Amino acid sequence: MINVTKAYLPDKEKYKQYIDEIYANGWLTNNGPLVRRLEKRLAEYLGVKNIVLVANGTAALEIAYRTLDIKGYAITTPFSFVATTSSLVTNNIKPIFADINPQTLNIDPFNIKKNITQNTSVIVPVHVFGNGCDVEAIEQIAKDNELKVIYDAAHAFDVQYKGQNILNYGDISVLSFHATKLFHTIEGGALIINDDNLVEKARYLINFGIENTESIPELGINAKMNEFEAAMGLCMLDDMSDVIQKRQAVYEQYQCELRDVVQLQEQNAHSTQNYSYFPIILKNEAQTLSIQKALNEQQIFPRRYFYPSLDTLTYIEPKQYSPVSRNISKRILALPIYAELDKKVQMIIIDIIRNNV
Repeated sequence: MINVTKAYLPDKEKYKQYIDEIYANGWLTNNGPLVRRLEKRLAEYLGVKNIVLVANGTAALEIAYRTLDIKGYAITTPFSFVATTSSLVTNNIKPIFADINPQTLNIDPFNIKKNITQNTSVIVPVHVFGNGCDVEAIEQIAKDNELKVIYDAAHAFDVQYKGQNILNYGDISVLSFHATKLFHTIEGGALIINDDNLVEKARYLINFGIENTESIPELGINAKMNEFEAAMGLCMLDDMSDVIQKRQAVYEQYQCELRDVVQLQEQNAHSTQNYSYFPIILKNEAQTLSIQKALNEQQIFPRRYFYPSLDTLTYIEPKQYSPVSRNISKRILALPIYAELDKKVQMIIIDIIRNNV
């Protein structure tokens, strides 16, 4: 089976050395030494000021809303993984969808402006497939309307924008370190927080709201990363340049072979790429399903990522309609891409697509 991605596993012996360290000190979770070491190394690697590691990307979003005291309405994208929206709903924040640009697949700043009301408190854009949003336009809209900005940067690990990490934009950027991601800690995530004064608040929010042994000033949740996950992250960081280089080769092969036969995502000219995903946009849903079926028959499993468009979710109130997102979601396939993808298999994928468009 060739799935849309395959978790990278670093050297087992290197991982075992960290596990031996955990066994020796008996510290399994709750801000252990490996978590602190990983935070330090990630901050240096990414070029960010404050990073708080958490149990997963969804928890990171929830902590971001609580850290900034978000209430009311959030303007966000309907074209994303469901957690971008469900995390708002579970925190009693109403998602208001601003439709996407059909070329970049990111939230359209013009549609953000159209949807701002007196109830709006935050903009939650997504760097879709690691493609940088129009961060300067979003920053200006937020400033003009006194809104917070929380970026769902789940796909944007190590993406640079005009010479600095794109995670430095917004009030908070949120990462996912799920096993399917470019950089992973098995499960996990992180918050990149620009305001130094908010970092400690986030730290006690991930620990049930406990500030110290005698003070619980906030309603928190259990969102801590454990030491075994941090150990995986420390191993992964050592291998990142090799992983990215191999994924780049796969990405560029797809690009070379398919750019003239299918629509590809338009990339932000000011951003670098991390080669996390390779989405293609097909002519219509029938063609999408036909190609998916042909690939599945060869035990190759691309993903309709993202489908369905989030404005179709039954639990969303008020009901909304995002025609561009709905259209794109019916025509998109994310192709298999990972460091160890065999070139012969990749050419089979390419040939099936070329023969069916």
